[in-house]
Amino acid sequence: MMKKNLGILSLLITVFIATALCSGNFLSAYNLENLILRASLYGIISIGVAFVIISGGIDLSIGSVIGLIGCLLPMLITEWGVPTWIGLVVVLLVAASIGLLHGLLITKLKLQPFVVTLCGLLVYRGIARWITGDATLGFGRDHESLRLLATGRIPVGQVPGLGNFQIPVPLIILVVLGVLAAILLNRTIFGRYLLALGNNEQAARYSGINTSRVIISTYAICSLVAGLGGVLFALDVNSIQPAGFGSFYELYAIAAAVLGGCSLKGGEGSIFGVIIGAAIMQLLYNSIGVLGIQTTLEYAIIGIVILLGVMADEIVRRIAARRRADQQAKTAAQSEK
Repeated sequence: MMKKNLGILSLLITVFIATALCSGNFLSAYNLENLILRASLYGIISIGVAFVIISGGIDLSIGSVIGLIGCLLPMLITEWGVPTWIGLVVVLLVAASIGLLHGLLITKLKLQPFVVTLCGLLVYRGIARWITGDATLGFGRDHESLRLLATGRIPVGQVPGLGNFQIPVPLIILVVLGVLAAILLNRTIFGRYLLALGNNEQAARYSGINTSRVIISTYAICSLVAGLGGVLFALDVNSIQPAGFGSFYELYAIAAAVLGGCSLKGGEGSIFGVIIGAAIMQLLYNSIGVLGIQTTLEYAIIGIVILLGVMADEIVRRIAARRRADQQAKTAAQSEK
């Protein structure tokens, strides 16, 4: 996994340097701050979906969960007068409950994750449009302090070549969440159970692991993190349109996780790689803009880059597997002699 992380990090550095050399506007404090902000927001939701992918599942409802939470929060605190922090707790509990429901449907009724979360994608978007009357929402000027969670900046000072540079607050949230997620995945029993589940669910069950509990917890984590992302995205834009807010965000999150080393077969992945994958996705978007490439090509370019990255990963994996098989064959032959 370390070699894979170094590979994806090398790709990030390569694209960054190439863009910087080709555009003088890229290395400006304003552009880099915006790039870090977008990468942080998408990195947060990518961490959540990474847990589900590592378990061998999939969650297609993330974008609609973001849309529902993004609409529900301003309704609670601006229209219904709910205190701000109570509203935050309520929407995060709603998000976690959505993931809990997904996990129960998958484990107790034995429904396919693809079907459950695809239906969720449609249902939560419909609920968001219904409860808001399909009207655009926002937080207004009375909640500027709350919006600092997404729009706030921490001054760094004068940086050579950049000028007065500031760190977006979502980057701090991403770092804290990433550290906690990495500890959960790599340093706890739950993380070991999760990796075992992704590698072979039947074997994990026979070894005494409560696979249903792990799956339910995984989907709850994914939806809870998506809810956090929905809060931050809503605070950032301050203009939430129920029909489109969060649309296709699940694809960006899944693509970032896969690009960052998570196998769609399950049982493999790292939080650091996922964050780098999300950074590459946003760097590509940013590069297309500053280099003056037609925006009509942005999806095609990003899709090709992701496909090439996944292809390269699969080729490297097969070569490594072949080398291990050859080494095992040589060891067996030597032991027979």
